[in-house]
Amino acid sequence: MNLPYPHFQVNFKVYPDTSGEDALAFARLLETIEAETDARFVLTPQLPDIRLITEHTDLAVTAPAMDAVEPGRGMGKILPETVADAGADGVVINHAENRDTLSDLVWKTERCRDLDLDSVVCVDSIEMGRAVAEFDPDSMIYEMPEDISSDRAITQTHPDRVRDFMSMVERENPRTRVLVGGGISTAEDVRLAFEQGGHATGAASAVSLASEPEPLLRDIATSFP
Repeated sequence: MNLPYPHFQVNFKVYPDTSGEDALAFARLLETIEAETDARFVLTPQLPDIRLITEHTDLAVTAPAMDAVEPGRGMGKILPETVADAGADGVVINHAENRDTLSDLVWKTERCRDLDLDSVVCVDSIEMGRAVAEFDPDSMIYEMPEDISSDRAITQTHPDRVRDFMSMVERENPRTRVLVGGGISTAEDVRLAFEQGGHATGAASAVSLASEPEPLLRDIATSFP
């Protein structure tokens, strides 16, 4: 695997002030906090900024998407080889805001393996996680769509589901790591994610839209095991 564990993933999505030089400045802030604490971060920037961040920082980076296409025709598609060449360490697959078909999910997982990219597959239930575990992804993001961009962290509202999901992965494919997501917004949410067995956790809006992200990130850094 390319990604460090445990880690906290910051997902920019397409929030304002998270692209170009703003993205690079944020990445450098994460690097600074890493250097001063025991925390490890993974950044998921907008696609055009992957090379900018990987060339100017040592931060672990995942692409927010790629397409199930081979080199050739495909205007507007995201070629897996291009993502790898830009320096990404992994790719997020099947996010709730960008769903994949089952056949594309399997193809992308296998293509990531071919290109030495970590496959990071999003799932929203124990049943789906069990099915995806058969394809041997490097990691799964377990989150319920209704919790995304909310203040209802699953680690607070349904800790039993997190523990049950972790037990399932341990039985079905213990090699696969699990990121607990959806509604994570505080250091306490992060602490509970690790306490409940998660190998990683992360947030998007809670960090990307924070008026002062540095104090929040430093607080989160204190919650690492």
